[in-house]
Amino acid sequence: MAYKTVLTIVTDVSQARMQLESAVAVARAEDAHLEVLCMGVDRTQTGYYYAGATAFVQQEVLDRAQDEARDLERAMRERLAGEEIRWSSEAVVAQIGAIATVVGLRARFADLVVMGHPYGKGRGQELEAAVEAALFEGQSPVMIMPDAPVASLAPRRVVVAWNQSNEAMNAIRKALPLLQAATLVDITVIDPPAHGPERSDPGGQLSQWLARHGVKVEVSVLAKTLPRISDVINRHVRDTSAEMVVMGAYGHSRFREAILGGATRNMLEMAEVPVLMAH
Repeated sequence: MAYKTVLTIVTDVSQARMQLESAVAVARAEDAHLEVLCMGVDRTQTGYYYAGATAFVQQEVLDRAQDEARDLERAMRERLAGEEIRWSSEAVVAQIGAIATVVGLRARFADLVVMGHPYGKGRGQELEAAVEAALFEGQSPVMIMPDAPVASLAPRRVVVAWNQSNEAMNAIRKALPLLQAATLVDITVIDPPAHGPERSDPGGQLSQWLARHGVKVEVSVLAKTLPRISDVINRHVRDTSAEMVVMGAYGHSRFREAILGGATRNMLEMAEVPVLMAH
């Protein structure tokens, strides 16, 4: 499967610059159509307003969100006007609680969603909601781009975080075009269970399956010598000069990840290279 429809969701021009550049580069490399969803966010919470002010404040916030969406689309059209790729843009308004519906519908018909880091200075909760909507409601793979420029969007060396989960397998299937084009794919297994189904050959069946698809693979079995799984993955990425990570997203519930942390949330916060995730 090739990536022929690439989607990116923009809520702030200044924060989305690198994200948009990456989405354009992916669309160009894949000869894909780029869809840009320009989303103004209505943060109305009617329960917090004094009596009699609700309707007025709601309309004011809605008008502001519509203006933001139109301004975003205007900026995106100006940026993409000279690009020799197929692209389209759409301005929409969504309440913060309805982002899942709006984004999920578009992501369902995208082969790949390209987004920037959803956490960090100046980033609102709508970015996290958009990433989760693409993963859960859209069932689409999401490529999270770091804030810094990326050396290559055609990675030569890729780290695949393998923990035998359905989420990891789904991410690997959806990343197959990238894995087939890579020079080397490193199946990384961290502290494999002593009594698991792959106890005698961690990553062996996966490496065989990938090899049959023409993927050049090796297996790395690592000890969890750092407090978090994400720390081990990121250190391995640096040690091997990998240019991308492929991993499953939200093996635990989103609520647990939000409260206690987890590999998905930590990677979304700390990754220094593009991370392709799927649920």
